[in-house]
Amino acid sequence: MTGKSPFEALSVETLAGRLGANEALCSQIGKDTSQWKVREVGDGNLNLVFIVEGAEGAAVVKQALPYVRLVGDSWPLPLKRSFFEYHALTRQQARAPGSVPEIYHFDEGQALIIMEYLSPHIILRRALIEGRQLPNIAKDIGLFMARTLFRGSDLHMATRDRKADLALFADNVELCDITENLVFSDPYFDAKMNRHTSPQLDGVVAELRADRDLKVEAQRMKHIFAANAETLLHGDLHSGSIMVTDTETRMIDPEFAFYGPIAFDVGMLLANFWMAFFSQRGHEQGGSRDAMRDYLLGVTVETWSVFRVEFSHLWRTERTGMLYHKSLFEDQGDRLGAEQALDHMLQSIWTDLLGFAGVEVHRRILGLAHNADFETIADPDLRARCEAKALKFGRHLAVNRRQIHSIDEVNRLAALIERESRI
Repeated sequence: MTGKSPFEALSVETLAGRLGANEALCSQIGKDTSQWKVREVGDGNLNLVFIVEGAEGAAVVKQALPYVRLVGDSWPLPLKRSFFEYHALTRQQARAPGSVPEIYHFDEGQALIIMEYLSPHIILRRALIEGRQLPNIAKDIGLFMARTLFRGSDLHMATRDRKADLALFADNVELCDITENLVFSDPYFDAKMNRHTSPQLDGVVAELRADRDLKVEAQRMKHIFAANAETLLHGDLHSGSIMVTDTETRMIDPEFAFYGPIAFDVGMLLANFWMAFFSQRGHEQGGSRDAMRDYLLGVTVETWSVFRVEFSHLWRTERTGMLYHKSLFEDQGDRLGAEQALDHMLQSIWTDLLGFAGVEVHRRILGLAHNADFETIADPDLRARCEAKALKFGRHLAVNRRQIHSIDEVNRLAALIERESRI
């Protein structure tokens, strides 16, 4: 199959016949297609994902569809998103080696990527729902975010290279449009594809949609998202886009990659840990989840700490781009000036990540694409109680982000809201 062929979606039945001559795939799993076993495992909102096993190994084949899979062909979507995912993965691998799957082959015309099969990894969100306390995720994710976000920015890159990348990813218009609407706008009015736990949350939802301060802050975050092209983002970094074992963490699915604010990836990621925290009450059939709640709050503290430390280290050792050039500071013996600028940048990231985290919580409970953390709670009354607490928490982050000064303060708020019997 070549990029010159008309696009055709793969299936379990046709994959071996169409990819049987692909050298990259055969080199990983073997050439005898009669021994290939193909499973379609895509459980996301957009794409086909196949695991292909052969006599010599296994690989993943991911193919974009010309529409949003969650909705159907009534919502068309360009195939070029696989192009952006491929280019994002190659850059993430260069900037944070070992943090993403290895890429074996990319076919732009067929919108498919053949990549490393991660095993025995599972999706991080599933692990957290099961109550697993993974020891390395905070360090691994904190380092990934610091390295990719710093090294993809004007703090590090040569200006010409960074502007070329900015132009390349600027064409990822349709996926940015999904984020701009589904994250920042749709949750705050009665958008067509919204859904929530009803009627239990009806009153809370009406209150949020009438909250002028919240809507203004959500639009301020949308403005920052759209206007602040600081670095190449993953663009959809949540617990469903991370695969884990007890010893390894890999980031996947960066098809929403674009140039945006550094704080966006960090805020979206931390929001998913906080949502996991509020969902634990719904997963206590096997006993108390108090230890899991403590673990999740600890993960947020460590992730932010690792990010800050590594970002600061890169600032001091790899600040080779046009911003805050060393000729203005260190070369003149003014290390304190460089540290002052770093403090200002970290403070800006902190304030904005809280806003992004707040709206991410809202969109995952009120919008189109929900989190399994809450969705797998079978009892709608219990689910609604968990969701209502998370919604209150998200509102506080978004509206009061400038008055919140530490992650410990955020976690104290989360613990306080969680202990409340009624919202």
